[in-house]
Amino acid sequence: MIKTDILIIGAGPTGLFAVFEAGLLQLKCHLIDALPQAGGQCSEIYPKKPIYDIPGFPEVLAGDLVSNLMEQIKPFQPGFTLGERAQTIEKQPDGSFIVTTNKGTKHQAPIVAIAGGLGSFEPRKPLLDNLSKYEDKGVAYMIKDPEVYRNRKVVIAGGGDSALDWSIFLTDVASEVTLVHRRNEFRGALDSVEKVRHLKNQGKINLITPGEIIGLKGEDSLEAVVIQKTGGQEVVLKVDDYIPLFGLSPKLGPIGDWGLEIEKNAIKVDNTLDYQTNIPGIYAIGDVNTYPGKLKLILCGFHEATLMCQSAYQRIFPEKRYVMKYTTVGGVTGFDGSKKEAEKSVVKSID
Repeated sequence: MIKTDILIIGAGPTGLFAVFEAGLLQLKCHLIDALPQAGGQCSEIYPKKPIYDIPGFPEVLAGDLVSNLMEQIKPFQPGFTLGERAQTIEKQPDGSFIVTTNKGTKHQAPIVAIAGGLGSFEPRKPLLDNLSKYEDKGVAYMIKDPEVYRNRKVVIAGGGDSALDWSIFLTDVASEVTLVHRRNEFRGALDSVEKVRHLKNQGKINLITPGEIIGLKGEDSLEAVVIQKTGGQEVVLKVDDYIPLFGLSPKLGPIGDWGLEIEKNAIKVDNTLDYQTNIPGIYAIGDVNTYPGKLKLILCGFHEATLMCQSAYQRIFPEKRYVMKYTTVGGVTGFDGSKKEAEKSVVKSID
C-alpha cells in the first residue's frame, strides 16, 4: 500500500504544479498516470510545440515546461505510479480513500485530486476510406518531433489552435506547408490567424479555404491528397505527409464511474472556494473539471491547484491555522532539508 497526503491522478502540468503548492504546505504527494512518463499531453502529444501564455515565458516548448516543473518539485520528492490507470476508489471508515490501478497497485490518502486533463483520448479522424492504409506511412494525428518533417511537403487540415500553431511552426522546418480548412473562418486565436495570413502573403504557407481533403493517393506510402475546393473543383496535391488536426475525443474512463457529478464529460466542481467535487475530499483541477466560466488553460489549472492545496491542508489538519507565507519571504524548504533562501534584503516585513 502506497500512503501519501495527497494522491494526484494525472501527472500533467496541473498535477505537477500541485506537488509544488502542496510541498510549500509540507504535504507529501504521489501521482498516478496511465502514460509511461510525466507531463501528460505536453510530453506525449506535442513536446516540441511552443506555448505562449505561461507567465514569465514569452515562449516555452511544452516539453521544456514539463522539465522545468519536474525540477521545481524535486525538493518535495513526489512518488509516481506511471503506466497504470486509476481504476477504482473506495472510501475508508477513517475518511481516507484507497485508489487501485488496473494493475492492482493500491494507494491510500485522505485527499484525492483528479488532474486527468482530457482523460483518455483518441484523435478525431477524418472519414476517408483508405485512411488506415497510410497511418504511420505519411498520415499522423499528432506531432511529437517536428524534425521528422524537415525538408518535406506537409499538408495540415483543421481550423483550431493546434492546426494554426503547427502550420506556423513548420514553415521553418518543412520545405512546403499547406493548411486546408473547410471554412474561411478559424476557431483559433486571432493572433495565430493573422500570422498564418501574413505567412501566406509572404509565400511561406499555402492556405486553402474553404477546402476539404476527400482522398489520399499512394502505393506503399502517402504520395498525394485530393482537395475539394469551392464549387466541387478537385485538386491533387503532391505531399509527403498529411496531418489532420481535428482535436481529441476525450473520455473520463473509469473515473466516470466513481459517483462524481459529470457534465459534458467533465467533473463538476465548486469554484467558489476550492474546486471540490460532490464527494468531500475529492477535488478536480485543470482541464478535467467544469464550472461556470471555466477556461481550459494551463495557467488556470495552476490557480486551481493552488487553492485546492490550501483546502486540502485544512481538511487534513482542521485544528491548525495555516498562515500563508510568500516564497519571497520564507523561501522553499524541501523534504530533504534543502532550502532555497529568499532575498530578505529586498523584502520589508509589514507588522
